[in-house]
Amino acid sequence: MRNSLTIARRELSGYFATPVAYVFIVVFLVLNASLAFFLGNFFERAQADLQSFFMWHTWLYLFLIPAISMRLWAEERRQGTIELLLTLPISVADAVVGKFLAAWAFTGIALALTFPMWLTVNWLGQPDNGVILASYVGSFLMAGAFLAIGAAISAITKSQVIAFVLAAAVSFLFAVAGSPVVLGFFSRWAPQAVLDAISGFSFLGNFQAVQRGVFDLTTVVFFGSMIALFLFANAVIVELRKAR
Repeated sequence: MRNSLTIARRELSGYFATPVAYVFIVVFLVLNASLAFFLGNFFERAQADLQSFFMWHTWLYLFLIPAISMRLWAEERRQGTIELLLTLPISVADAVVGKFLAAWAFTGIALALTFPMWLTVNWLGQPDNGVILASYVGSFLMAGAFLAIGAAISAITKSQVIAFVLAAAVSFLFAVAGSPVVLGFFSRWAPQAVLDAISGFSFLGNFQAVQRGVFDLTTVVFFGSMIALFLFANAVIVELRKAR
């Protein structure tokens, strides 16, 4: 874990060495606020909660998270620095976890900077801060799952553009897995157990449960399992690429 944290610190400092990190944070904050106030009708709803704020996070992550994850491994492969990285006295798992933790921490910083919304809703009324805190934690876990998917896909290709498009497409499938459109397609031939399983993989459905205040061990296990699964896939892909 020490090696992973060392890599994470190096990667995280690299984010802020270029203007890209600051641009991403500004775009994330502006889009979050704009969607909450204009499309989410934050003031018009006249309710002391952040429902109109968190309801857009899944869709924001769908496009913004692949923009972070696309460079994790694709850029290393394009520049040929992946060979140098893997010659260091670290394992592939150390590198995979370290890069992921750096990207996740960066996303967490961007998410934490939305705290003025929390202060605003407390100034306007008396919200259930427990639900808001749970929503923040759930949003952070969901961002981690999206990042793990993007990191695994980034290891497949040298092109950041291809990594972005593929990550966004795969993330979209997981986001809407429980929607009527998807379930309607499978309901024609699949048994109910399969439909329930597909619905259970929905990021949107799991996060909406958190927004309603239903934050239990199931949510943590789900997003944690998705992160672990795609990090394992990431390590396998990097190991196979290294052997070539």
